[in-house]
Amino acid sequence: MLAIIEALRPNQWIKNLSLFAAAILTGQLFNHRIFNASLLAFISFCVLSSSSYLVNDLLDIDKDRLHPVKKYRPLARGAISKNTSLFVALFLTILGLFIAFSINSAFFIIALVFIFMQYSYSLFIKKKALIDIVSIAFFFILRTYAGEIATGFHLPIWITLTVIFLALFIASGKRRSELYLSGKSTRKALEGYSKSLLNFYTTIFAVCTLISYAMFTFLAEKVSFDGIIHEFLLTNFPAALDRKWWMVTLMPVILGIMRYGQIIFEMQEGERPERVVATDIPLLGSVLLWGMMIITIIYVL
Repeated sequence: MLAIIEALRPNQWIKNLSLFAAAILTGQLFNHRIFNASLLAFISFCVLSSSSYLVNDLLDIDKDRLHPVKKYRPLARGAISKNTSLFVALFLTILGLFIAFSINSAFFIIALVFIFMQYSYSLFIKKKALIDIVSIAFFFILRTYAGEIATGFHLPIWITLTVIFLALFIASGKRRSELYLSGKSTRKALEGYSKSLLNFYTTIFAVCTLISYAMFTFLAEKVSFDGIIHEFLLTNFPAALDRKWWMVTLMPVILGIMRYGQIIFEMQEGERPERVVATDIPLLGSVLLWGMMIITIIYVL
């Protein structure tokens, strides 16, 4: 049972937290109906993601046994059988789609697209250079869009663009680290990349991420002050009500991009971004600081 849980890769469920973005950034997090829809959407995508991880490990079992890190995965080391993995993957697919259908029909369609693309990625997309990076980014974008479909609330366009470029930045950094650490033998798509090309992709997508988020802070509507300290600001600091409060959130974003760039270029540890985000203290601190600023601006001010 422990091996099966490990094979589901629960540490990668952190990617699905982006389904809460629509609820959080539109001020609807504490709306019970919206929160419940976001939570169900998160659970559905976690279940579907784990199903795709099992299928991916089944297809890559021979190559994983040659990889310095992936050889310790449950299937590669023989901790669970192929039949068991296949049965669990099928069960999780059905369960995830059932949960998706309970949210609404549009989300069910998005879930179908998500799991279809995940299986397609495992079968052939990840073997194609360039397309594999775009596909990894597409999954991040699809998660964010799925959160909008589940809740009925939409993110600002500049935030959406930020998500797109951030996903491309992370995906490029992932491939770069794989190429530097393992060479081209462990993944067919790596044969289509050079170190200089991946350096270019990673750099340009990092710049685009920062510019897109900066445009959000400049162009987003001013904060609607109706939080618990509104009256205090109105009485003591009335000029504060007219300021662009979103701009203060630029600093942790800049620090986060700088730190992740350091991780990719200096430490060569971008191969597993979900582990990096959860364990690297400076990066995690930047993410948490950004989150606290956003929550404060939307729900407290």
